[in-house]
Amino acid sequence: MDSTRTARLFAPVDGASLAVFRMAFGAILVWEVLRFAQMGWIDEYFIEPEFHFTYGGFRWVRPLPGWGMHALFGGLGLLATAIALGAWTRLSAALFCVGFSYVFLIEKARYLNHFYLVILLLGLMAIVPAGRVWSWDARGTRQRTVPAWSLFLLRTQLGLVYMLAAVAKLNVDWLQAQPLTEWLSSRHDHVILGPLLQWELSPWLFSYGGLLLDALAWPLLLWPKTRTTAFLFVCSFHLMNSSLFGIGIFPAMMIASTTLFLEPDWPRRLWAWVRRRTGRALPQAPASDGPDLPPAGAASRRWVLGFLVAYLGFQALFPLRHFLYPGRVSWTEEGHAFAWHMKLRGKHGRATFRVSSPTSGESWLVDPRAELNDWQYRKLCGRPDMVLEYAHHLADRMAGEGHGQVEVRANVVASLNSRPAQRLIDPDVDLSQVEWTFVAPSPWILPLEPQP
Repeated sequence: MDSTRTARLFAPVDGASLAVFRMAFGAILVWEVLRFAQMGWIDEYFIEPEFHFTYGGFRWVRPLPGWGMHALFGGLGLLATAIALGAWTRLSAALFCVGFSYVFLIEKARYLNHFYLVILLLGLMAIVPAGRVWSWDARGTRQRTVPAWSLFLLRTQLGLVYMLAAVAKLNVDWLQAQPLTEWLSSRHDHVILGPLLQWELSPWLFSYGGLLLDALAWPLLLWPKTRTTAFLFVCSFHLMNSSLFGIGIFPAMMIASTTLFLEPDWPRRLWAWVRRRTGRALPQAPASDGPDLPPAGAASRRWVLGFLVAYLGFQALFPLRHFLYPGRVSWTEEGHAFAWHMKLRGKHGRATFRVSSPTSGESWLVDPRAELNDWQYRKLCGRPDMVLEYAHHLADRMAGEGHGQVEVRANVVASLNSRPAQRLIDPDVDLSQVEWTFVAPSPWILPLEPQP
């Protein structure tokens, strides 16, 4: 990176836009914590299930006792409020990141892309100086600026989400308007969009429109001449998705995040415009008490540049790992998570397990619905990694009941994007002897058969 670009990264820019994002992001997190409490999700997702699906390397993560989970969410609510107010901003963001990551890791069946994005943004908020302007941390000071790399880091993270979501859409099903054809057909009664959704070409319009928006959002938001128009289109896109699909805090979070692409001083200019429109006199800008943003030393610059290259390089490459595996990622799920594959598949299925004892010759047919909640079972039927984890759980449970070493085979049939149902897992493989690997493809996952 040349010296001119490096200097631009460390140049001071107005911190107003970062402050407004911090306030909005904190408020959205407060809203999400309240939703979990009001909707009863703390009990439903973390306390009531007898079994929890976990992530590789985090099998040890278990929920706290009932009161503990409620206390944890109460603490998260306080931390989110502190983030919004800019109180101990970096510490509050770091603690919320740790606490929310713990909640995220408890139950794999509740994986959502926007929860992963929340964790990433919280981690970045613990690094950037988001509490320098309009915050409790900055009380009594007249700080106005932040280093430009702060906005560059957040903008690039968000731009990668849009761009990689577009890459994920470059698959046969999306280009043939699936799964939107199936999903939009059930929303013809929508108050505003209902008549449009009845049009035969609507799924194609939505599919290719979503692809183009994801692909073009980042460059158009960066280019000053198209920034405002792109911002309005992006906001409309997220509001429409919220209305059609009810996807929680994701639309609000993305709209708030996209404001970071506007000029850094946009909140001050907006406030000045409001005051002019209301006929109120504008106050004189207060004089600075001294250097607003001390120049970064050479060592600090090296650390920041090294972090930017390592972090953003990982965020650009890791979501593309599914290209290393054969087959359709929406079918095998290998490389699907943490890769911004959003709303790309409709998957339905059914699953049973056959447990047999080689020593006694006994055999048991296990219906996982007897132990799992409905939402866990629905995810299990389309996720090979969850099928494997449950098979290991059955083997351990049977061993604990005195049956010794057993064999576990799965009969899983699934349908992807309205295709005829077909086997997902090889029914002849003893899954109790299989370990999940991130290095090589899993031969016990049967390939998706071509449609006739």
